[in-house]
Amino acid sequence: MKKLIPVVLVFMLSCKGKNESNKITKTLDEYFTAQQHLYHFNGNVLVAEKGKIIFQKSYGFADYKKERLLNDSSVFELASVSKQFTATAILLLKDRGKLKLTDSLRYYFPELPYYNISLQQMLTHVSGLPDYESAMTGKWNPDKVAFNADMIAFLANEKPPVYFAPGAKWLYSNTAYAILASIVEKVSGQTFAAFLAKNIFEPLSMTHSRVFNTRRSTSDTIANYAYGYVFDDKQKKYVLPDSVPDLRFVYYLDGIQGDGIVNSTTGDLLKWDRAIKNHSILSEESQKAMITGQSIIDTARNYRYGYGLFVEKNELGNIISHSGGWPGYATMLTRNIDKDFTIIILSNNESHTGGMSIAVQHILAGNPVVMPTTHKAILLDSNALEAFTGVYKANSELTIERRGTQLFRILPNGAATALSPESSTHFFYDDGSDRQIQFEMDSNNKVRKAWVIAFGVKTELIKIK
Repeated sequence: MKKLIPVVLVFMLSCKGKNESNKITKTLDEYFTAQQHLYHFNGNVLVAEKGKIIFQKSYGFADYKKERLLNDSSVFELASVSKQFTATAILLLKDRGKLKLTDSLRYYFPELPYYNISLQQMLTHVSGLPDYESAMTGKWNPDKVAFNADMIAFLANEKPPVYFAPGAKWLYSNTAYAILASIVEKVSGQTFAAFLAKNIFEPLSMTHSRVFNTRRSTSDTIANYAYGYVFDDKQKKYVLPDSVPDLRFVYYLDGIQGDGIVNSTTGDLLKWDRAIKNHSILSEESQKAMITGQSIIDTARNYRYGYGLFVEKNELGNIISHSGGWPGYATMLTRNIDKDFTIIILSNNESHTGGMSIAVQHILAGNPVVMPTTHKAILLDSNALEAFTGVYKANSELTIERRGTQLFRILPNGAATALSPESSTHFFYDDGSDRQIQFEMDSNNKVRKAWVIAFGVKTELIKIK
């Protein structure tokens, strides 16, 4: 009988664990299904615990026109999630003694007029290098696809100035990562695509992953490709970005690699995440440095940048992550280091993958999440709106301002989003995103408490003015 008790206990704990897992799976599917139906989420999701998949599902189309559905093997443009592969390539060459992070940019490209910038500063976004995308706009032939060599030659000839002295502050730099990819080519003697394939994708059996900066070629295509779509307000439908005049850069900047252009699947990215955890590619020292904050973004939030990864400690634990955005795509790869939860969300219609990733983290932590729901605007007396105005603070400051008969949320950069009332104290964002602001009033009709609800995660707002 004494021997039976431990067996029964193990069985009961096993059943409890299975029930909790089933509950999480059901909640995740409910959440993403609602995001699809109410907010047009289109993409693939994978959630893993300790490397084991606990949720994986596809929502929507890989090709809107042909109504070809997404599946687990659909290939997405990763955009800036690609930067961790570029960083790994540089660190791998360092491990092999082929370069040093203290090497200067001009050691490899002496024609560039940017002095005293190290590879370390380029990896960690403190180089101050000018943005090649904005510099080339209006000066580059939009009918010609630019590649890295073209971009470097353009910077050498045009000489746009640095934004600040190297190391003076943090500023995200696509230019730095594109040039890093070209340094990989110079040092290795291989194309960037070939180097990643031989040294990362093939050893990890990432069979659906590759650099794809030749998508404009009809002879080089990817099977099961998830085409990226943007919403056209004029046509009121999702279209390919190539057809939008304001997005012509998706054509002429399509050849640039290093800051983006790695294409992959949720399954391959899980293999990659495990390689980071287990330092399967890099030395243990380099891998640890990659996921350690190397530069400071926000001291108050304990928000830093490693090598190709954002590093943060918050109420959920120690988090490493990176998002990606390019017309038609929004991507997110996140891991909670403490709990070893991996969250991968790839969207091919620019859905809010970052906000949804945070919601998933809260679901996994057992925290309440407000499920997406339908919102319907009502009329409120414009004078009543004045009670909600003021400056509020959560992670950052925001201002609630009345303009005539409408409330607006204003960010520090001036970006304004209209807020529509669905009750006397509950407002939703007019931009079609899953975000609301809720107020609690006192007996004098003054704000006692306020919350922002972003993609299901409810955060208190403190009124400071």
